[in-house]
Amino acid sequence: MQHISARLIKSLSFSSIPGTTLQEIASSRPKGVAKVVLKKGKTQLFKDGSPMVYSGAVDRIIGRPPPRTGDIVLVADGTEKPIGWGLYNSVSMFCVRLMQLEEEATRDPPCALNMEKLLEARIDAARELRKSLGLPSANTNAYRLVNSEGDRLSGLIVDVFGDLAVIASSAAWVEKYKQEIEACISRIDEINHINWRPSVEILKEEGINLSDLKEMRPSACPERTKLDTPPPKTKPQDSQISSGCKHSPTRDACLLVMENGIFYAISLEGQKTGFYADQRENRQFISTISDGQKVLDICCYSGGFALNAARGGAVNVTGVDTSLPALELAKENIVLNNMDPGRISFLREDAAEFMKGALSKNESWDVIIVDPPKLAPRKKVLQSALGMYRTLNSLAMQLTKRGGLLMTCSCSGAMTQSGMFLPTLQGAASMAGRKITVLRQAGAACDHPIDPSYPEGAYLSNILLRVL
Repeated sequence: MQHISARLIKSLSFSSIPGTTLQEIASSRPKGVAKVVLKKGKTQLFKDGSPMVYSGAVDRIIGRPPPRTGDIVLVADGTEKPIGWGLYNSVSMFCVRLMQLEEEATRDPPCALNMEKLLEARIDAARELRKSLGLPSANTNAYRLVNSEGDRLSGLIVDVFGDLAVIASSAAWVEKYKQEIEACISRIDEINHINWRPSVEILKEEGINLSDLKEMRPSACPERTKLDTPPPKTKPQDSQISSGCKHSPTRDACLLVMENGIFYAISLEGQKTGFYADQRENRQFISTISDGQKVLDICCYSGGFALNAARGGAVNVTGVDTSLPALELAKENIVLNNMDPGRISFLREDAAEFMKGALSKNESWDVIIVDPPKLAPRKKVLQSALGMYRTLNSLAMQLTKRGGLLMTCSCSGAMTQSGMFLPTLQGAASMAGRKITVLRQAGAACDHPIDPSYPEGAYLSNILLRVL
């Protein structure tokens, strides 16, 4: 033992020693680690788990040269004692995205100040959680694998569609660690393809130079079949889901997925990651209340609620949307599921104009779904969005048969977090001259976990009303 050199002893990682503090691990690094010191009175919020350290909470930054965007930094209280570590951004209003608290680093030192190992641990934990929730399953292979703050990887979303993983990036650190993230995802047995989708507008706020981003197109996992040479699309069998594409992937790559036993053709160039898995449980609920009913699906996109209503025994289903590509997918989904096109139809029309026209013809429906796009993407436009929500829902209430059901949704985080959705619906009812009662309140499906220390992660509201 006496011959072991001092250099060898120093090379032994502090992270292998249980109980090692973040300060000790940081001090062992040749270049050290910069420290972001919080203002007095701001520490507890982040000790309690809030992952987003906003610039207004920062007192000073210790370290020369100063940290650059994407660098690992310590986050410390006013006495300069570390409370955790995270990833720095010199431009964003979020100065640091906290990744691990001090006590967690003590319990799990291999991940301390090591983003590659932390990614592996967090993605593995996310995968195990989905398995415990029964995802994927024999009748559902479209689900969310990583849900940003809810899986403690703020800025990273991963949706899985069959053997394809779509990775949505909305933070500078995600772009920096793209290779490591893809490596983690590619190790999952059922994943054969990866599609990287940068959230362009959000990344601008993160200080990302968009000209440096690669073109948004699928990239292949190492040693796996390339997505840019897909097999031709075939009619799926009950026991197997095809990942073929209808169109040339250079124009509009598509694949088939299954949710609750219903097949969907989804576009890889569509909105968000290509499919809204967050409404899965709400769509399934619609199938349980549609037997023998006349159903209207407003802002139907590719027909998720409409298809579930038809599968649930609705006598007639009408879907309305303004997007032609979405409606083409919806109509294709009728064929994929061997549904009667005489019983389910899709129309391209503005939601409000369609409902006004239906009112002029004294039409009504037993069950109506209203699921508009994000009308309030920012808090500053919430007031103007309230009027749009009120108008849409007032029209829908007037079209609902007395005693009928209205499932109304908002995917705007600003609306959900404001607590104004129910008051807005009450205002819509008064405007419509109708009385409403709340039967069910829901949010995103269980594979979209929310960190209660970051309530801003809650965005989807789904409320079922009885309309009298």
